[in-house]
Amino acid sequence: MLDGLFVLDLSRVLAGPYCTQLLADLGARVVKVESLRGDDTRGWGPPFMGEESAYFLSVNRGKESVAVDLKDARGRDAVRRLASRADVLVENFKVGDLARYGLDYRSLVDDNPGLVYASITGFGQDGPRAPEPGYDAALQALSGLMELTGEAARPPVKLGVAWIDVLTGSHAAAAVLAALVARGRSGRGAHLDIALFDVALASLVNQAQSALVTGDAPRRLGSAHPSIVPYQAFEAADGALMIAVGNDAQFRRLCEVLGLPELGSDARYLTNAGRVQARDELVPLLSARLKERRRDDWLEGMRRAGVPATPVATLPEALADPQTVARGLVVRGEHPGIGPLRMVGSPLWHASGPAGEPLGRMPEAGASPVPPRLGEHSRAVLQGDLGMSAAEIDALVSAGVVLAGPSDG
Repeated sequence: MLDGLFVLDLSRVLAGPYCTQLLADLGARVVKVESLRGDDTRGWGPPFMGEESAYFLSVNRGKESVAVDLKDARGRDAVRRLASRADVLVENFKVGDLARYGLDYRSLVDDNPGLVYASITGFGQDGPRAPEPGYDAALQALSGLMELTGEAARPPVKLGVAWIDVLTGSHAAAAVLAALVARGRSGRGAHLDIALFDVALASLVNQAQSALVTGDAPRRLGSAHPSIVPYQAFEAADGALMIAVGNDAQFRRLCEVLGLPELGSDARYLTNAGRVQARDELVPLLSARLKERRRDDWLEGMRRAGVPATPVATLPEALADPQTVARGLVVRGEHPGIGPLRMVGSPLWHASGPAGEPLGRMPEAGASPVPPRLGEHSRAVLQGDLGMSAAEIDALVSAGVVLAGPSDG
């Protein structure tokens, strides 16, 4: 779908690489420019597979790796020449850092006025916090997300995944695609200023709006929902399940399944607003009943009654779920340094045309694109894209300006 689009990826760690992996999953060619040491996450482990960390493998599928020393003028020149040919450039350096190398938007736009240049930072290009580095955990704390996460009687906790980074990568990819559509009309690119802090606040959606309406900070509710009851995890006799009652009819059906029909007709609980108001009375009644039987028994009864409920699964259980298998969400590719490599597939690969024909994004079984080794494509990119001779590339490698990876000489 993005075939022919050339993306230059100067980002590291998570938000930027997640953005560019989404673009690669949609068919773009992504050239990842790394330092001679490589993306920081290559060393973030264990776990490792071969010499690669699971962290790096999770967000760099389908890219080409070029390892260049930007502190050397020859390295900077090579990257600048690549940028002059690129449709999109994604970077997550601190504000102002790339200007030192002549790789900031203003330094590149004259040579490539159609360039869509996405800058991902912690706090954006302006404002009092703009110079500060942005780390997901710090942003979870500062944005208010951490304060509303966790159990009421315990300290705040961060989410188990760097969720703000992931959401920022998704927002950045959407902004890039919108800028490309605009470029198709005007011929002009854009500088996209994407901040983790901005994304964090925007992604708090109903919680943020509630705080604006009331002026109050949300209280920690564990797995429960601030505006819907019952909508939380409960313990059955042998494990946890999540019940997500979305309307009053579902609540009445839940009460029938639980053998508590009197709760479904109780005036205090007839509406969701009433149940939210009576949360502290109602939830213990449901909780006590659910502990009396096995989880699967309850889930089967709720399935038949049309009450939304699922087991609280472990991640290995989720990765082996029949729905995971049916949707092809675990894919395999052949990594030259690892061998067979299983990865989580892209949620963007399910695409078809007007006649239902596949648009070619879902890889063949066992043939998924894989993440690159450090500098694996240095020679191919410098020769194929910039027209450098083998002797010129050898000189850069010998001078320590370029690292050529294992299969690249």
